[in-house]
Amino acid sequence: MEQHQHHEMQHHMHMGAAENDIITTITYQDSILNIHLEDREGSPLELLQTHEKYMHLIVVSDDLQEFYHLHPEQIDLYTYEVTLPLRDLTSYKAFVDINPKGKHYLIEANAIEDNILNHTHFCHNEMNLIPNKEKIKEISGKIVEMTHGPLKIGEDVTLHFDLKGEKPEPYLGALGHVVIIDDEVKQFIHVHPNSDHETVFVAQFIDSGFYKLWVEFKFAEQIIAFPFWIEVKEK
Repeated sequence: MEQHQHHEMQHHMHMGAAENDIITTITYQDSILNIHLEDREGSPLELLQTHEKYMHLIVVSDDLQEFYHLHPEQIDLYTYEVTLPLRDLTSYKAFVDINPKGKHYLIEANAIEDNILNHTHFCHNEMNLIPNKEKIKEISGKIVEMTHGPLKIGEDVTLHFDLKGEKPEPYLGALGHVVIIDDEVKQFIHVHPNSDHETVFVAQFIDSGFYKLWVEFKFAEQIIAFPFWIEVKEK
């Protein structure tokens, strides 16, 4: 588990700092997301499983109000697909979380190409994005409270989630999942608990600013994503 956490953190820490060996193209038609993968020579990839899946696809709306954690199925050597109805007149970004064997890969934001969705593009000023700083969330009768250590760039940040006596079931090989995306929808972090017994996560940030995180837990076959905002400050 620790090695995989480090691998995911490296995706975030080196985003944009080195050339990506992988080309990802995402298209959308008739509620189907199509993910095309190839290396820079045009060859198909060999993907290694991470947390029980070959691909974790995170899709968010640009206003960060919608969040989807998906697992597309392989269609051919180059292509993965998954069904996801999306609202019209909204822009979306997708993050393809994969572990290609023998290739250098950086998770980056992918625009979803669709004629209808591209008619209207919102910027953050138009959306009036206001982070909600509440640290207790209740969804479907389950309550989660988040506490954390100092939120500073370049340092490990410990995130604690109190489930108020509830015990989640294992989900994709972990007690929970945390996905973090900045308010510009460019940076991506995906981390898992430090152990199989505590809902405690560690993340690291390279830039200050507002981030939205979703912590996912599984209760009786229901997967719930609890959203929280955090503000990371300079050292």
